[in-house]
Amino acid sequence: MADAPANDAPYRLIDGVVFGEDVRVGSFTNLYGCTIGDGSRIGPLVEVQRGVTIGARCKIQSHSFLCEGVEIDDEVFVGHGVMFINDKNPRATTETGELKTDEDWQLLPTYVGRRAAIGSGAVILGGVRIGVGAIVGAGAVVTHDVADGETVVGVPARPLGDGR
Repeated sequence: MADAPANDAPYRLIDGVVFGEDVRVGSFTNLYGCTIGDGSRIGPLVEVQRGVTIGARCKIQSHSFLCEGVEIDDEVFVGHGVMFINDKNPRATTETGELKTDEDWQLLPTYVGRRAAIGSGAVILGGVRIGVGAIVGAGAVVTHDVADGETVVGVPARPLGDGR
């Protein structure tokens, strides 16, 4: 494991990150409390939150957001502007009007299988599993699990050729 990215770039917030060997991180990134595997590439303007795991030889393109609870296996491609969500019932306050705290919500973990590809602008809701080698089309909104090798498109995402 390395103690920093393999490259230098300006304006990065890097705090408590476990880096594999030869990880490259672009400018204007926020990485904290996460793990990034060997040879992975993190583009500019990406945020990776605490507890996220990114496997080896992954590409995370610019403007993507990986929130707590996301686990990405090896050789995964995450396109530009992909948004992961870990809460299906977001609210700022409780029923009594108090600001919510960490104890007031349930983390919904998300798993992305080896060699999966997620197209630009996709939104991945919490609690789903994207299978090995699956493809999520650009702009899709993934609300349910995606099977190994399956291609899904649309809003909500459905298997390609589903006819619905």
